Amino acid sequence: MKRISVANDIVPIGEFKSGISKWIKKSKSSGNPIVITQNGRPAAVVISPTDYDQLNELRQFVDSVKQGLTDSEEGKIFTTKQVHAELEKRRLQRSNK
Repeated sequence: MKRISVANDIVPIGEFKSGISKWIKKSKSSGNPIVITQNGRPAAVVISPTDYDQLNELRQFVDSVKQGLTDSEEGKIFTTKQVHAELEKRRLQRSNK
């Protein structure tokens, strides 16, 4: 996702409502998000579906890393030997079904 151009990518809500299609096309062609203001303050941001998906994936990755660090700090870790043993146990359980 590109950076917001203050001169081109910030629009009051009234102007956005009267030209929604134009603003969405502009965001799509420029790759920039559009900031919609209400009473002079940021109220919403329009981004492409691809940018939204990328942000979600990044958030999930960061959350996973944080969880891993927390688990490590709390001693919730396994040795490679323990992981291999657990995987083998699960393989055997699946093959016995």
